[in-house]
Amino acid sequence: MTGYAHGELRYSVPLWSRTRERLAIGPCEALLRAMLILITLLVLLFSLWALLALWFQAPWPPAGRYVFMALWMIGSLGVLWLLWSGRAVTGLCGFVLGLILLRLWWNALKPSHQRDWADDLAHITTGEVQGSRVVLHHVRNFDWHGEQDYRAAWETRRYDLNQLQSVDVITSYWGIPAIAHILVSFGFSDGRFISFTVEVRREKTEVFSELGGFFKQFELAIIASDERDAVHVRTNIRGEDAYLYRVELSDAAMRSLFLAYVNEANRLAEEPRFYQTVTANCTTLVFRMMQSIVAGLPLDYRLLLSGYLPSYIEKQGGLQPGYSLAQMREAGRITLRAREAGRAEDFSAVIRQGVPGWRQ
Repeated sequence: MTGYAHGELRYSVPLWSRTRERLAIGPCEALLRAMLILITLLVLLFSLWALLALWFQAPWPPAGRYVFMALWMIGSLGVLWLLWSGRAVTGLCGFVLGLILLRLWWNALKPSHQRDWADDLAHITTGEVQGSRVVLHHVRNFDWHGEQDYRAAWETRRYDLNQLQSVDVITSYWGIPAIAHILVSFGFSDGRFISFTVEVRREKTEVFSELGGFFKQFELAIIASDERDAVHVRTNIRGEDAYLYRVELSDAAMRSLFLAYVNEANRLAEEPRFYQTVTANCTTLVFRMMQSIVAGLPLDYRLLLSGYLPSYIEKQGGLQPGYSLAQMREAGRITLRAREAGRAEDFSAVIRQGVPGWRQ
């Protein structure tokens, strides 16, 4: 216990109370410190984005990219030092100027159709519609023997939408269960099947990267393929695991979905777009097409985690009634049947044996 005098009165003040007063931070200082912490986090996040953008898009060899990434890191650390040494305005002005310059460069990056594309992505399918007749140009029909061993073939095919009788969704997995590539196959009464797929359009020297898909590394392509090509290359050549589900749609809805693919492909052929891992991929584009056909389709996490898309379709009443999702998944696993069928003429019929809703 200690005390101090004030006039004629003496007050006794506990030592612990005086210590607490000396350590207390006033409200203004606390607010300032919180703002500095928030700004520091923003600087770190923007710097991480900038480093990844430079890595994936800077037009220099790796050594040049490393130099500019190192310069950006040094500059960011300098900004943080200025922030915490009482010269926040100077640091923030420098950082904002750097971001503006980086954003101007970023906005100048435009998608293009004029690149040295991988052979299987050399073309985007386009279509001409005359009533119920559709002519598709650049339909892929490769004869695959290996990743680098194939006979390339791009064909023009004609379809009568009056003969359209089925729609199937195929999910093809290559890694974790949450992620799959989505193909949509249309079946006609003459026994032909055509598969549409939204593809990452890679150049010959590129390898797909989910992270690169956030940073304008790839363009988009919509490709129609003979089903033997589309499925065979994934199950037999790339070793993926594929599942086929018959979708319940009215004749009008099937026709509208087919035409939606054709129209979207035509627009993409006219105006190139970047692939985006979250907002413009093989699932989200199909969802947007379906929204114009089936009213009220809700957003759902399974649209991003495409491996779970079949459960989303089931919840919307779009799969075969009378079967559980587990039963449809088991019966719809086409991997082994596709490997056994190879390039057989009746490939599409073979892989559908036992699939709920399939009637030959």
